Amino acid sequence: MLFRSQHLFRRFNERFISAVRKCFNPSQSKLALFTIRSKWRELMLKAVLVIGDGMADRPIKELSWKTPLEVAKKLSLNRIAESGVCGILDPISPGVPPGSDTATLALLGYNALKVYSGRGALEALGSGVKVLPGDVAFRCNFATVNDNMTVLDRRAGRIVNEDALPLADSLQKVKLKKSLGASFLFKSTIQHRTVLSIRGPKLSTAVSDSDPGRVGEKVMEMKPLNDSSEAKLTAKIVNKLTPEFHKVLKDHPVNRERIKHGLPPANVVLCRGAGTIPDIEPLSQVFNISATCVAAAPLVKGVCRAAGMDVVSVKGATGTPQTDYLAKAKIGRASCRE
Repeated sequence: MLFRSQHLFRRFNERFISAVRKCFNPSQSKLALFTIRSKWRELMLKAVLVIGDGMADRPIKELSWKTPLEVAKKLSLNRIAESGVCGILDPISPGVPPGSDTATLALLGYNALKVYSGRGALEALGSGVKVLPGDVAFRCNFATVNDNMTVLDRRAGRIVNEDALPLADSLQKVKLKKSLGASFLFKSTIQHRTVLSIRGPKLSTAVSDSDPGRVGEKVMEMKPLNDSSEAKLTAKIVNKLTPEFHKVLKDHPVNRERIKHGLPPANVVLCRGAGTIPDIEPLSQVFNISATCVAAAPLVKGVCRAAGMDVVSVKGATGTPQTDYLAKAKIGRASCRE
C-alpha cells in the first residue's frame, strides 16, 4: 500500500508561515506564501507500507520446530531490520488475534472494533462486485460433500481457478422465487474462494453460517440470530440457494472430469461471514493523503476500496504462493513516482 502524505508537514508549515508573516510586509508575505504553496507538492513525503499477512507462519516439525520465515533466506528483510526500528504492536488489542480484514482496517488507522461490519462484503467488493448499502454478502467456499451432505473437503482439494470459474458461472443461472423479493450475484475469486452477494430491500447480517467449519459434519442450515424479519428472510434466501447450487454442481461436466481424475468434486457452496459495506470516511478525508493499493487478495483489495484507495490490478499477482512478487514491486514503485 502506498501513501502520499501532507499531514507530516502541517506543524512545520504553520510555524514557517508565521515566521514569514513576521519578516515581510503584507504584500511580500502573500508572494512568499504563494511561492511556498506552489512548491508544496515537491515537499510531499511518500511512504510504502508492506503487509506480510500471515508471513510469520507457525513452527513445524519438518523444520525442527522453526517457522518457514526463520529458515528462509531473507537478505532484504534482514537489511531493513538492521537499519530500521523493530517492534511489536497489537492491531486490535492485546491478546486478540486479528483477521486479515480487521488487521488491515487497523493498520490503515481505523478503529476496527467500531467500524467492522463483516467480512463478506469486503471480499465481494475486492472481487469487483458492486456492493451497495443494504446488500448482504458472504464469503463462500466451493467444497466437497457426500450424498448425506456431510463435508469431506472444505476447499474441494483447493480447486484451481480454471475449474472454479465455469462452476461459478453456472450457479448464476439459478433463479430465486419472486416472492422473496431479492436477487443475488455469485462470483469465483481465487481457487475455492467465492462470494455471494444478495440484494433486497430488507436484509440482515444477523445470520449464522452454513459452513460447519470442519470436515465430517453436515452442511448447516443458516439460522437468523434474532427475531427480525430481515434476518429470517436472509437466512431463508441462503437456505433456498444451497440445495439449488448443489443440484447444479453435482452433475456439472467440470466435476465429472474431476472425479475421473481422482479429484474431489466442488459440489456444494459453504457460506459464512455475512457482512455489509463499512461506514467509514475515506483516507483522503481522515488523513489528507492519497493512497494506492497493490494487492491480489480480494479481501485486502476490498478493505482498501472501502477506504477510498485506488486499487491497482497487477498481471501475475494471484494471491497464491505462485504470485509475481516482482510485478507487484514494479507497480508499487511506479505508483510512488506518480
